Amino acid sequence: MELAYFSGSARLTQRNTGGAGVVLRFERVRERQHRRFQPLKADEITPQFLDRTIRALKRWKYDIVSIDEVCRRAVTLPTARRFVCLTFDGGYKDVISSAYPVLSRYGVPFTVYLPTAFPDGIGEAWWLALEEMIARGSRISLVIDGKERRFTTHSSSEKYLAYEFLVSWLRTLPPPDLTFAINDLCKRYAVDLAGLSRSVSMDWEDLRKLAADPNVTIGSATVNYPDLSGLRDADAQREMAMGKAVAEAALRRDVRHFAYPFGDRDALRRQHVAMAEELGFASAATTLPGVVEAKGYTNLRALPRVAWDGRQRSLRMMRVILSGAFFARRK
Repeated sequence: MELAYFSGSARLTQRNTGGAGVVLRFERVRERQHRRFQPLKADEITPQFLDRTIRALKRWKYDIVSIDEVCRRAVTLPTARRFVCLTFDGGYKDVISSAYPVLSRYGVPFTVYLPTAFPDGIGEAWWLALEEMIARGSRISLVIDGKERRFTTHSSSEKYLAYEFLVSWLRTLPPPDLTFAINDLCKRYAVDLAGLSRSVSMDWEDLRKLAADPNVTIGSATVNYPDLSGLRDADAQREMAMGKAVAEAALRRDVRHFAYPFGDRDALRRQHVAMAEELGFASAATTLPGVVEAKGYTNLRALPRVAWDGRQRSLRMMRVILSGAFFARRK
């Protein structure tokens, strides 16, 4: 990427690789944490980096657009200027406390994808609870497939390996089994799952404040944020429909955009894309990387997004990524 930037090759090939624009995906926006074990650091940026990003996008002559404008440009002829759309997953509290002051100062549009159980105070941020219990201790044990499994977590490397394995395993469980497993772990390792989940999530008052800003789009991300591939089709569709209905009732406006929970190849199936269309979503965002093409070449219910790795703070690298030079073109 450094070579692509300094040689200028990324910018030279952008006309052929960059499509109409890029949808950027972020999650948390908060000050840098100074802990030894941070398995989710890639999902965080600082307010200062968000500020630098917006100023750089303006300097590079990108149009920063809403998700509605993304949908319009995806089906029309390409324009001379490419776009960037800013999106935030998870409904985290720091979106309004740390990101919104930056975004509103520049008057740029952005989208928040909301799992509605969290502002209702009943969502379970199990990935954060797992991080906390592994960070605290030197071992963790639980029953997996009927057998007791023990993980030593003395060193940072052991902690990262245990976290990666357990997240992958928990994502495969049906929601009732996942809830049982994580609540059992939290009881045994003294983690307040409910309190932790509420403390990191926006409530409906926060969301109504955001929704009152014409630059903010509130999208849906189901109710409980389950891995849809682990659900029966009827249950997956119910999650998608109920998330939309709850958000519309609470915010008193149409919710036209959706983001698949996790949104990667393991979580996403063809039938989920069909469900998004059946439920009337104008777009449904994945976490699959890629650019948005013009002239209808991108399926808006399988919308690619570029997830920015918060461990990387180089705007040079962002410019190379936005060029599309490292993504396979869709035929």
